[in-house]
Amino acid sequence: MAVDTSVQDPLVGQVLDGRYLVEGRIAVGGMATVYRATDTRLDRELALKVMHPSLADDAVFVERFIREAKAVAKLAHPNVVGVFDQGTDGTYVYLAMEYVAGCTLRDVLRERGALQVHAALDILEPVLAALGAAHRAGLVHRDMKPENVLIGDDGRVKVADFGLVRVIDTKTSASTGAVLGTVSYLAPEQIGHGTVDQRADVYACGVVLYEMLAGRKPYDGDTPVKVMYQHVNEDVPAPSAAVPTVPPLLDALVARACARPQQERPADAVELLAEVRTARAALSAEELDALPGGPAARPSGPVAVPGAEPSDTVPAAGTTGTAGTAGTPPPGSEEPTSVVALPEDALTDRTARLMPPAPAPDDPPAAPAAGWFRSRRGPLAVLVALLVVLGVGAGVWYINDGQFTTVPGVLSLPQAKAEQKLDRAGLDSKVKQGFSLTVPRGSVIATDPSPGRRIRGNGTVTLTVSKGPQHVRVPDVAGRDLATARKEIKEASLVPSTVTESFSDDVPRGRVVATDPAGTTQLDPGTRVAITVSRGRPVDVPDVVGESVTDAQQDLEAAGLKVVLAPGKVFSDVADKDKVALVSPGKGSQVARGDSVTITVSKGQQQFPVPDVTGKSSGDAKKILQAAGFDVRVINVFFGSTVFSQSPDGGSQAPKGATITLWVR
Repeated sequence: MAVDTSVQDPLVGQVLDGRYLVEGRIAVGGMATVYRATDTRLDRELALKVMHPSLADDAVFVERFIREAKAVAKLAHPNVVGVFDQGTDGTYVYLAMEYVAGCTLRDVLRERGALQVHAALDILEPVLAALGAAHRAGLVHRDMKPENVLIGDDGRVKVADFGLVRVIDTKTSASTGAVLGTVSYLAPEQIGHGTVDQRADVYACGVVLYEMLAGRKPYDGDTPVKVMYQHVNEDVPAPSAAVPTVPPLLDALVARACARPQQERPADAVELLAEVRTARAALSAEELDALPGGPAARPSGPVAVPGAEPSDTVPAAGTTGTAGTAGTPPPGSEEPTSVVALPEDALTDRTARLMPPAPAPDDPPAAPAAGWFRSRRGPLAVLVALLVVLGVGAGVWYINDGQFTTVPGVLSLPQAKAEQKLDRAGLDSKVKQGFSLTVPRGSVIATDPSPGRRIRGNGTVTLTVSKGPQHVRVPDVAGRDLATARKEIKEASLVPSTVTESFSDDVPRGRVVATDPAGTTQLDPGTRVAITVSRGRPVDVPDVVGESVTDAQQDLEAAGLKVVLAPGKVFSDVADKDKVALVSPGKGSQVARGDSVTITVSKGQQQFPVPDVTGKSSGDAKKILQAAGFDVRVINVFFGSTVFSQSPDGGSQAPKGATITLWVR
């Protein structure tokens, strides 16, 4: 998902907790803001979810924030967005999370509408695998919806937003009369009595499956309460009623997952996943590949899904970079997580509030007014009245429905075929162009109004036709200072990443030598660009070992280097006392002009005590001296074997490796 830069954010450009460099804003919600950031300690990109400072004093929100971190930390699963760290920095409470470059299922549905059966199952299976891991760990997600299903650029499907997670068997009924969650995906028991177990997630997944197959939500309503009423009192319709190509097996699967009595649903996501795989195995290739409105055919541009089984493709959408988090719906999401307040008189029985009261047993239904069809004017008056009623009815029908038609589905069709389909529906069309990573050049990305919406019979539908993937050019920043180069790369919708240094004979120190990829290269927006900065022309470190400190300093400064004198002195076998013993970097090393070179002064050779071996046999004396680190020279005076003299004398000092002379007789 593209980073939201419409409003200047004070956190962008700051380093949070001395570690996380905030690079851009991804999404803003009622509880938190999500940023793209870099972990400067590990040099990795991540998503940083930061609670709004105004909520940091609210213990309930902070507890929910920390609960999300702890809950997800328990789930080491490839289809769950991971949480790396949790902490605070002043008024900021944050989670450091896995950054998923890609899009949400909501983006896919908005772009594609109803999906092919195989694509819907390819998305649903890894979602259920992730929720199954959560359920078996004793957790319930409580806010499953397309906004919380992420599809990475590599095709991997991940579940995000565990901000409303609860431990199974924990009572979650709201004594304040509030229903927490996303209205379109609430299970009836969440509305009725608020107690949640794994089957609430199963219900939500059934609604998501319906939406993928039908291209729309099962219930509509202009208020949350109207939608909740339908959840409690009406069965989720069969997706084939909206899209006739949906197989009966999937109608049955949706009906079972969305059964209003929770005991009639699969026990958890693991059980539902098994039923999904059984249904897939029973479907033919034609049923799996059938287009929502036409014959079997696969749309172009699938994305690989390494973690999905048994099929391995889902449709992609043209957005990059997202990490889903509770309370922070991505820009353009259709329905955020919310708290729906109910009146106090409904606290004891929410279901009763949503169900109209039944008439009293003794109250007969109201009868029509007696004599409505009778008139003192006779049959003619009755006929006139009927004609008036029919005329008014026809007029009402025309005003409400008759002058409208439904926009046909033309997404992913070539422009010419889309225009023909609209023309057959009696609609005009006009064309504008846009970029898409997934829809081929010349095919329809979107329509305005969208497919399935009502429009006047002679209205105009605007087609957005793909120009193919959008590419941006890497700016040529060679010779710029680092700050300017990073700014120009960001302005090109690219991401400046690692900075390395190299020597250059031509580019001044501190200026950019090159980028990787190189300047003028065409890339997808959001691609990372590495920068190489010049260290200037290289200088060879001169050999000053053995020189006096003064001479060494003059030689190094003449080469354009700064001299640092190391504290203390060291023993040296190559430099006399008070001469230069060590140089760092060493002689011949290449450094930049102006770099510092450290010199260390010699204490001379280290001295060691010489063992006294007079009176010992020449063989024993030789072994003793060699073990002490000395060389030995033997002079035999009278062809004897006993040492009667040595030089240097025993007990004196000599450097390691010095030669000890022995006289033997």
